[in-house]
Amino acid sequence: MVFRPVAVWREKERLDGEIVDCLTVILRSKGCRWKRCLMCGYKKDTSEDVTFEDLKRQFEFSLKKLGDARVVKIFTSGSFLDSNEIPPEFRRFVYEKLMGRIDKLIVESRPEFVSDETAKELSEQDFIVEVGIGLETADDFVREVCITKGFRFEDFVRAAKVLKSHGIRVKAYLLLKPPFLSEGEAIRDVLNSIKAVRGLADVVSINPTNVQSGTYLERLWLRGLYRPPWLWSAVEVLKKAKMEAICDPVAYGKSRGPHNCGRCDREVAKAIKEFSLTQDESSFEGLNCRCMKIWERVVELEDYSRIPLALIHV
Repeated sequence: MVFRPVAVWREKERLDGEIVDCLTVILRSKGCRWKRCLMCGYKKDTSEDVTFEDLKRQFEFSLKKLGDARVVKIFTSGSFLDSNEIPPEFRRFVYEKLMGRIDKLIVESRPEFVSDETAKELSEQDFIVEVGIGLETADDFVREVCITKGFRFEDFVRAAKVLKSHGIRVKAYLLLKPPFLSEGEAIRDVLNSIKAVRGLADVVSINPTNVQSGTYLERLWLRGLYRPPWLWSAVEVLKKAKMEAICDPVAYGKSRGPHNCGRCDREVAKAIKEFSLTQDESSFEGLNCRCMKIWERVVELEDYSRIPLALIHV
């Protein structure tokens, strides 16, 4: 079987305040070793049969679209620094192929695969390296009970400090509205998490939850027990972040993805993406829709339908 990348595309990315071209590559790998997060369906894009040679062919195929892109993102549905998933020789192959051709490489990893050895490996390259870690939330209760992420906030702190000690940039992925949180709780959770990672992360990426097939979250959604976050909630978080924050809502406007009423979804998502590139709050000026009042009432009243989460884990 010949393995192709799951997806390859060009997009815009922020680089030292400048908007540049970026090549985004999703490689088909063995996938995440954990595979237990309640909202994650990326295992469908993985295969245990993927070899070093398969990964090389996928990456070489992807590089045909590199052109003058100055940033490359490599996603693997798992951890780039997990040597069981991504062999060290393939990582070296990637570095050699990109040497002298790009300004920045962005990869992802769970914190347990971040070590002095892997951080040193990244620091020896001639381009900026940024490692994204799926922290999801700084609240250990929410991460373990509502997401089942499999690590604690202190693990993220350790990994972030190791990376920064080697001059590697850190991106913290934060999940907007994990299962079981109300809309208001989801907003507060992300804002509290942003405060907690300040000084540890160089940038936070707000990921509004989307309902992926074959997941526990999908089972909740199909029974009417979960609604993806409102796009207004993402706007609220970005306005209040007070540090570099980005957001690229996946499947926006669809019932499985972050959405408002349907009339304003495209306009609001466009503003979110524009803000993510410019960090200019004027991107949100003029946004308005009748559904904003409904969202405000949801945030205000939803917690009254049950015991607030804050009162449960005390």
